[in-house]
Amino acid sequence: MLRVSLLVFLCSLSISSFSQTRITWDTLSDVKFIDKYSEEVKAYYFFPEFGLSVLALNNKEVIIKGYLLEIDPDKDIFILSANPFSACFFCGGAGPESIIELKVPRDHPKFKMDEVLTFRGRFKLNAVDIYQCNYILENATVYK
Repeated sequence: MLRVSLLVFLCSLSISSFSQTRITWDTLSDVKFIDKYSEEVKAYYFFPEFGLSVLALNNKEVIIKGYLLEIDPDKDIFILSANPFSACFFCGGAGPESIIELKVPRDHPKFKMDEVLTFRGRFKLNAVDIYQCNYILENATVYK
């Protein structure tokens, strides 16, 4: 019985490792943005139209490497960016497809601005909430 339990456990580990997808920032560039008016804030915003390769990632476990941006560390608001802070989306150096909002657990390690890290988490698409990024990584943990 112990051998069967061990075999089942080892198989589940190998299955979970195959269910994670490594993605790149090039993959996330499969999106177009349309300028639409938001009644809620009475302003125009870029709303995404995700391409097929990005749509296929929705709700999948992914792994991606980038630059960590501390937006509000006291409130655990962090972004993973394709570029360092000096050239990121917020500074006008890239588009919204070059950042991912990180939803980190409360016990996350201390991060530093522009630290290059690899994260794993559940990838979510956002095309409607203007208060969140278009790409969100839920349960984001540092991946080694």
